Amino acid sequence: MEELDIMQLPDNGPVALIDADSLLYYEMGKPTLEKAIQGINSRLFHMLAMCGTSRYAGYLTLSKCFRYNIAHTKSYKHNRKGGSKPIIFYALKEYLQQEWKMEHVKGLEADDLVAVHSKPSGTVICSPDKDVLYQVAGTHFNFRTNEFIKTSKLEANKFLWKQTLMGDPTDGIGGIPKLGPKTADSLLKNLKTGFEKIVIAKYVEKFGYYEGVCRFAEAFKLVHILKTYDQVQDAIDLDLSGSFQVNDIKHLNITYDS
Repeated sequence: MEELDIMQLPDNGPVALIDADSLLYYEMGKPTLEKAIQGINSRLFHMLAMCGTSRYAGYLTLSKCFRYNIAHTKSYKHNRKGGSKPIIFYALKEYLQQEWKMEHVKGLEADDLVAVHSKPSGTVICSPDKDVLYQVAGTHFNFRTNEFIKTSKLEANKFLWKQTLMGDPTDGIGGIPKLGPKTADSLLKNLKTGFEKIVIAKYVEKFGYYEGVCRFAEAFKLVHILKTYDQVQDAIDLDLSGSFQVNDIKHLNITYDS
């Protein structure tokens, strides 16, 4: 990576909203904590440089989120491998909290927090997570592929309903069995409104009225990333308004080491 002068990063650029969970999973496999921290710092400095800013807010998931209470058909993320994570994972979490001032909110995932604080302009979401990239409208920096993506409100809304149809195997969320991305795309491709009616009808067709509506509601709530303060209030009875804290790398005691 090229040499970076932190003091040259503009302090009036957009706020980089960082999905710190993804950072952890990329770096926790390093052989030593020192190398993992170096990898974390390198990625974060690169993100800020690419976004043209010294300002950021970063978020972590530190506890079980509200979705575990919603999942009834199968447990949320039931398909994830069991066993404890390596100690380095927890050490990196503490490092991000203490040194980079990364935040968390009990009951929410990092995905929800970057989405809630995203704005039509003035923010860039930094995440490689498909749920965030395609379900949250705005400007994104995919730090895995090193590319910027702009997602429109229509594209984001359509992806939400596509996920509701299919479910999300990554998080153990069931949808309509044997309904894949091609079928979902064909059902939704010409729509700009009326997504809910089409999706509910497919659930009822598969499961009947009662079970179909129940499964639809469960799938929707599980795949839906919270995007407003009101949605957070409804989900976990918490008022997040006024909680948006922006950090500036120039004011932190973190040195760049490529």
